[in-house]
Amino acid sequence: MSLTTAATDIRARFMSGRVSGFTESVIREMTRLAIRHNCVNLAQGFPDFGAPAEIKEAAKAAIDADINQYSITWGAKPLRDAIAAKYRHTYGLELDPEREITVVCGATEGMIASTLSAVNPGDEVIVFEPYYENYAPDIQLCGAVAKTVSLRAPDWSFDPEELRRAFSAKTKAIIINTPNNPTGKVFTRAELETIGRLCEEFDALAITDEIYEHIVYDGERHIPMITLPGLRNRSILVNSMSKTFAVTGWRVGWVIAPPDLTSSIRKVHDFLTVGAAAPLQQASAVALTAGDEYYARLGSDYSARRDRIIEILERSGFRCFAPKGAYYVMTDISAFGFADDLAFARHLIEHVGVIGVPGSSFYVNPRDGAQQMRFCFCKKFETLDAAGERFAKLARG
Repeated sequence: MSLTTAATDIRARFMSGRVSGFTESVIREMTRLAIRHNCVNLAQGFPDFGAPAEIKEAAKAAIDADINQYSITWGAKPLRDAIAAKYRHTYGLELDPEREITVVCGATEGMIASTLSAVNPGDEVIVFEPYYENYAPDIQLCGAVAKTVSLRAPDWSFDPEELRRAFSAKTKAIIINTPNNPTGKVFTRAELETIGRLCEEFDALAITDEIYEHIVYDGERHIPMITLPGLRNRSILVNSMSKTFAVTGWRVGWVIAPPDLTSSIRKVHDFLTVGAAAPLQQASAVALTAGDEYYARLGSDYSARRDRIIEILERSGFRCFAPKGAYYVMTDISAFGFADDLAFARHLIEHVGVIGVPGSSFYVNPRDGAQQMRFCFCKKFETLDAAGERFAKLARG
């Protein structure tokens, strides 16, 4: 028996049906290729600049103070208290840290813990498309069915009638990512209210990924769905330290939900990861005391980076869909004359030295994103300018 045949037999015998349809993360694959080919990495959304000095010092102090053992499974009390204080100050939302907040290992775990705790096999979960690549596997792991609703360029609006048609008696939840990855869309109050009315009508949950809440532009304002009338008891809010404080490697996040849902989420979280790193929880509690000026400066700094990358991309021949939030730009690559986004990505890697994310990875049907590419701009200005110099090698088809 050949090694290939043996490997096939092992997969057939032992691979769970839950993961048989999974593909490797395209985003993480792009980072590996960037390292291998010495490319400027505008694919994976991690900053290449340092975290604030205060948060790093707080982490060092926590380690030196021997806060190095297990914390309470659902989160150290100082961090849960800090999260509650932040939401009270920022949104006027009163939370019970003992019964409504669960600290998790990043928003990624927060999303899967939330879906596993609420969604049953055969349920339907609605997702706006293009979507962040983790959502489909989360739904599949629950044995549920994903139903997509289109966000349409250039403003990434959705058709309320298409959304209504997606709801049914089988709908358990809808996932809303605002500000949105990959499009940069910031859902308006009117849009969120439309979604909320349908959740009430069809008795469905709203699971919101709000990891980019403080990265918004052009006067836009992030609105948590959980703060809208009638949605407090049917919303699960997922967030993280990662993007706001440039600590994507810390894996400290949280889930906010009504007490009964929180109880279920905590059970799943306990058996997934036990708990987030204790000293980093302590440092996160310190970071969340940052004043409004920190968040204002964050938005201003990223706005300047957004303007720089759009200028670079448009000068290089891309059509940009300017984001209103988050730190990604979706682009139209049709002017370059490549068959699809994968062929264009290979060309960028091999001949240009810049890497982004093929647009097809954000769609159920790859053809829908075949002439799109996403680039991130959470990078030093020097990094963005280096990408601009390399993009000079591009020529339109």
